[in-house]
Amino acid sequence: MKIAFLTPEYPHSKTGNSGGIGTGIKNLAQALAERDLQPSVLIYGQQSDYFFQEGGIDFYGIKNVKLKGLSWFLTRKKIQKRINELYAEKKIDVVEAPDWTGITSFINVKCPIVIRENGSDTYFCHLDGRKVKFKNFFHERRALRKADSVIAVSQFTGDLTNQLFKLKRNFTVIPNSINSTHFNIVPKQNDNQRILYFGSLIRKKGLLELPLIFNQVVAMNPDAELMLIGKDVPDIMSGNASTWEMMRGLFSAEAFKKVSYIGPKSYDEVGSYIATAVVCVFPSFAEALPVSWLEAMSMGKAIVASDIGWANEMITDGQSGFLVHPNNHKLFAEKINILLQNRLILDTFGCAARQRIEDYFSTIVVVEKNIAFYKDVTHET
Repeated sequence: MKIAFLTPEYPHSKTGNSGGIGTGIKNLAQALAERDLQPSVLIYGQQSDYFFQEGGIDFYGIKNVKLKGLSWFLTRKKIQKRINELYAEKKIDVVEAPDWTGITSFINVKCPIVIRENGSDTYFCHLDGRKVKFKNFFHERRALRKADSVIAVSQFTGDLTNQLFKLKRNFTVIPNSINSTHFNIVPKQNDNQRILYFGSLIRKKGLLELPLIFNQVVAMNPDAELMLIGKDVPDIMSGNASTWEMMRGLFSAEAFKKVSYIGPKSYDEVGSYIATAVVCVFPSFAEALPVSWLEAMSMGKAIVASDIGWANEMITDGQSGFLVHPNNHKLFAEKINILLQNRLILDTFGCAARQRIEDYFSTIVVVEKNIAFYKDVTHET
């Protein structure tokens, strides 16, 4: 059973920047490679066509076809040709693709196609209160209807996706996973009051709420500090070129003195920053099952996060973290301060978060669910 992952992103120096989709694929592909299952990763939108092997994984870069008005179609046909070639050469048995923008909507191949619902554009626009582009809605719905099987990374994501596309697709819930050996608990490096957010600086992840939350944290706890790590993203709703610049104006003068924005860091660097934090915060409005949360939990960090939909499938409120609506700035700040000022609760939550990773989200556990699923899809015994 040889699985090929079709993706627009993957965290590697040769493949460009990546977000949660790419990180989730990396975690799974590496776990499959460790079991000698020969996974492949097909990354479209690359600067050139290429092939290389690393760590038991075959990587195929695919350059998009450029032709005004037909690029979307010709690129899909190029991907289709590549998949069919690899299938004929017995290098792949099944293809997994994300629901994002419906890349497989006009791809017809000889092997099964599985869609993994990590959150489509339609899904995120709905959660973010924005209107989705018709072409994205069309391709995403068509891809889901054509897929041989569907995985959802959370029950919430699967149910809402069916609702938004008016579908009745059966789906299997298999969460994103984390390499709990790579993101492991480390001894506390110092005794600080550091709050950490890591991820893209973007409205849908609650970054315009975070300054208002931190203002109240500082008013209650002047020793608190906030560190931000991630790519600064343009704001699609206002047209502003920088979410960070929008955030700066929302901090109080006193709070802004306690803020440090580090910028984006590589996948391998993130863990060292998580290790220095006391509390990790994620006031997001739109997620599916975020890998960043898993990374913080895996390192035994107490979390204060959004209470929307997917969150309850990851964190048990009051046991392995606190869940608060991002708009409730005062309560969000109070929960952060409880953790900053009570190390017993902090450590208890951190240990419980790590245990949830080991029980439900560790790659060791989740890869077995994926293997069982794909054996069923390919009818392999």
